Amino acid sequence: MKALILVGGFGTRLRPLTLSVPKPLVDFANKPMILHQIEALKAIGVDEVVLAINYQPEVMLNFLKEYEAKLGIKITCSQETEPLGTAGPLALARDKLLDGSGEPFFVLNSDVISEYPLKEMVEFHKSHGGEASIMVTKVDEPSKYGVVVTEEATGKVEKFVEKPKLFVGNKINAGIYLLSPSVLDRIELRPTSIEKEVFPKIAAEQKLFAMVLPGFWMDIGQPRDYITGLRLYLDSLKKKSSSKLATGPHIVGNVIVDETAKIGEGCLIGPDVAIGPGCIVESGVRLSRCTVMRGVRIKKHACISSSIIGWHSTVGQWARVENMTILGEDVHVCDEIYSNGGVVLPHKEIKSSIWKPEIVM
Repeated sequence: MKALILVGGFGTRLRPLTLSVPKPLVDFANKPMILHQIEALKAIGVDEVVLAINYQPEVMLNFLKEYEAKLGIKITCSQETEPLGTAGPLALARDKLLDGSGEPFFVLNSDVISEYPLKEMVEFHKSHGGEASIMVTKVDEPSKYGVVVTEEATGKVEKFVEKPKLFVGNKINAGIYLLSPSVLDRIELRPTSIEKEVFPKIAAEQKLFAMVLPGFWMDIGQPRDYITGLRLYLDSLKKKSSSKLATGPHIVGNVIVDETAKIGEGCLIGPDVAIGPGCIVESGVRLSRCTVMRGVRIKKHACISSSIIGWHSTVGQWARVENMTILGEDVHVCDEIYSNGGVVLPHKEIKSSIWKPEIVM
């Protein structure tokens, strides 16, 4: 089986992290976002993944080469010269996706994190005999999204309603699709949207079916949702394989710590924290609802909450970092500094406090 991952553009919503690497390579729970998807695809027998990409393909491919061998899966790129939306990339990668077997292929949005019930999706697709299956997830505020209206019993999609003013349902497109090869005949090679142009036509012919995603779902393309996504992911990890979570007197709630990280005396860590490889957390540090990426040093008695600390950064002694502060790569926060929602570009030194959310160039 084959799969296409829609990698797309510049990842502006996750800047300053995406100023250092393309968005799919930004770490989430101690591994690049896209690896969560590739591993899930490999686990159900996908043997080739095509990345639809229009930004820094060489960086992506060089990075993923080592995982090709590790995971035993072929990873190739399909490069757009202009942004092609969410359907155009399928037309561009047509020859890579068609192998004459008639088997369906997966399409995934690279920002989506979930439990990836792909095996169940294959069974669902076979059972309804339609042309395309999409994964939907239930949300509390459907008015912010495009809602998928389905027939309860069969999951057949009746229509799509974009940001409805009145309640029509609470299921939204979760960005995971399983498509029969014939869907490619419906897509022209031009900038086009699979959600707005392709799926409504298939639904009109009653050949589109929606499966409700069990478990959690999050689009982690922006910082607040990234932090929420980490909480949901760690929660799911606890239910499935809690051996991966850290334990000890200094751990509260769900925490994941790379085995090469060092944690000092008297720290209090958690809930919902990820600490990456080679990190040094000195004594008396307090961490909650945050991600600390590879090679970061957090000095004595610093306090970090609801924030993302980018690669190889330093947070000084008694510093306090909170409220969606995002430090890009190699940022150095001096001792006793306060950051309230500062978004700091890479390679900076912060010598004075950031009292209200702002971007530090």
